[in-house]
Amino acid sequence: MLVATLLLLLVAPLLTCCLPLVLPLDCTELYNQDNSRPSGVYTIFPIGATSAIQVHCDMNSLGGQWTVFQRRIDGSVNFYRPWDQYKMGFGNAAGEYWLGLENLFYMTLRKKYELLVDMEDFDGNKAFARYSSFSIDSEFEGYRLNVSEFTNGGAGDALTYHNGQKFSTFDKDQDSYPNNCAKSFMGAFWYNSCHFANPNGAYRWGADSTLYAVGVEWYQWKGHHGYSLKAISMKIRPVQ
Repeated sequence: MLVATLLLLLVAPLLTCCLPLVLPLDCTELYNQDNSRPSGVYTIFPIGATSAIQVHCDMNSLGGQWTVFQRRIDGSVNFYRPWDQYKMGFGNAAGEYWLGLENLFYMTLRKKYELLVDMEDFDGNKAFARYSSFSIDSEFEGYRLNVSEFTNGGAGDALTYHNGQKFSTFDKDQDSYPNNCAKSFMGAFWYNSCHFANPNGAYRWGADSTLYAVGVEWYQWKGHHGYSLKAISMKIRPVQ
């Protein structure tokens, strides 16, 4: 009995050190593991152990713990892409990227999330829009957007118009417009007929009225008449 006890005491620390960590679903779970983590790039597992993907975690804005699923900052990544790439994700979490509709679906299937949209113009002015409820449906249902309970942070409400819409790309038209909104406005989004928000539109460096509503736009803040935003990011966290 004494020998068995001694062996257990010797082996227990080894077992403890080798127990697997809980794989984080989002940035909030990373924060809960270590609340000293700064904003930056981390690995999460939105679908399971084989679904490791890098994201940017915003630990500062409005209480932090936000998982960024869309980020535009400098025009370095082309967002005019086909359906399969929007489904699986693209870009670099250290810069511009899209997390992927399938990852986003599984995340919002497992928890109730809120949404924050941060944006900035080329004069350094900033604004945000916040929604207390956000989720998307499965691919079978077109990754339909469900968003509600708007709070204004100076940007105005551009997303309610898109609520209930399926996601569209230039090669998969699921919008409510007779033509393809993604083709017409050089982007990909939950277009209605067509948009008040076009965060995945062509990066056009500020004021440029050459093309109507084609840039990175949030209509309720800057209108459709030739202003493309410098930066925009869409991020979620579990409802507190």
